[in-house]
Amino acid sequence: MSISKASLSDVPVLNKLINSAYRGEESKKGWTTEENILGGIRIDEEALTEYFEKAHVNILKYTNEEGIIIGTVNLELRPDDLYLGVFAVSPLAQGKGIGKALLQAAEAFAIENGRKKIAITVISSREELISWYVRNGYVATGQTIVFEEIKGRFGDPKIEDIKLIEMEKWV
Repeated sequence: MSISKASLSDVPVLNKLINSAYRGEESKKGWTTEENILGGIRIDEEALTEYFEKAHVNILKYTNEEGIIIGTVNLELRPDDLYLGVFAVSPLAQGKGIGKALLQAAEAFAIENGRKKIAITVISSREELISWYVRNGYVATGQTIVFEEIKGRFGDPKIEDIKLIEMEKWV
């Protein structure tokens, strides 16, 4: 098992992995599903490809013993922090420490790149996910983003009043 930088050739596999972790029937096999909250896809190959065109964005991948990508995280260097997003672990591999390993790799990346803070956003109704981040040292900032402000970026709401809460961790 290893964590390394993803490449453009990984886009098809990353696309499938990310969407399976968040949406559709396969996502229900894990605890990170958003199937009851949002419809549509989480990301597409075009959006993933655009990340690779940005010098300030790095995508890490977690591969198992067979070389199959089973986890990923997008790391965006911003002026004052590192934004962690598009974080996914295969539903069949969740609960095995892969997410925690990716968080630790993100923290090391932040330090290596002179960032002392990692920022994330989480859907406010995802209490189990928020609790997981809290257990890993993240705290809510009190800032929220109304889902309508980012309409179309993450899927189609199935419930009303979706908000993203901002969380951060100092490293």
